[in-house]
Amino acid sequence: MPPLLRFAAFETSSEWCSVALYSDGEIAALERRAGQRHSELALPMLERLLADAGLTAARLDAVAFGAGPGSFTGLRIACGIAQGLALARDLPVLGISSLEAIAQESGATRVVACVDARMREVYYAALEKDGARWREVISTRCIAPLAAPRPPGDDWLGAGNGFAVYGNLGLTKVLPEVHPIALAVAQLAAPRLAAGEGVDAAAAAPLYVRDKVAFTREELASR
Repeated sequence: MPPLLRFAAFETSSEWCSVALYSDGEIAALERRAGQRHSELALPMLERLLADAGLTAARLDAVAFGAGPGSFTGLRIACGIAQGLALARDLPVLGISSLEAIAQESGATRVVACVDARMREVYYAALEKDGARWREVISTRCIAPLAAPRPPGDDWLGAGNGFAVYGNLGLTKVLPEVHPIALAVAQLAAPRLAAGEGVDAAAAAPLYVRDKVAFTREELASR
């Protein structure tokens, strides 16, 4: 890992707002339950982390963000903040899957990440740790909970608030309180940024998975 790699990481895809600062192999992070205040909280949280480290935003080498899937508004906020910081300083940007961040935060090596997507669906993936990265055994999708495919084997940990809403979905152990955080985003982004995987800020984009955000009146009436 380059000794002077420094970058900020943002995760705002859930009700939590979290920011991390990676500096010379060390990660400092802050997290707050934000409600709808992510855009108000994120940059002041970064300023606090930078001040504590004796740094300024001008010393950053890159910016990472939780790309989703998750709250559409939250994803746009994280991506927009990352782009704003990067464009002003000509820095690379890297989006990290929020489901991968959940897997990383869980502490397990085989994880079914499941996030409530509203509209009686979940964002869902099964991921297995492969060295410093995660490999998708079941690719990321938006799906009805009972239709979600089960990964092979019986040693999978379920993580994410989808399990709080829809139950264990056939898994023996679940941790519904686990959510994506900027610390996990930073852990996952560090080796990728070091390998040059960042993109131009203008090319950064959220991973929505689903385009639709609400039922129509007709759909609601038929349910």
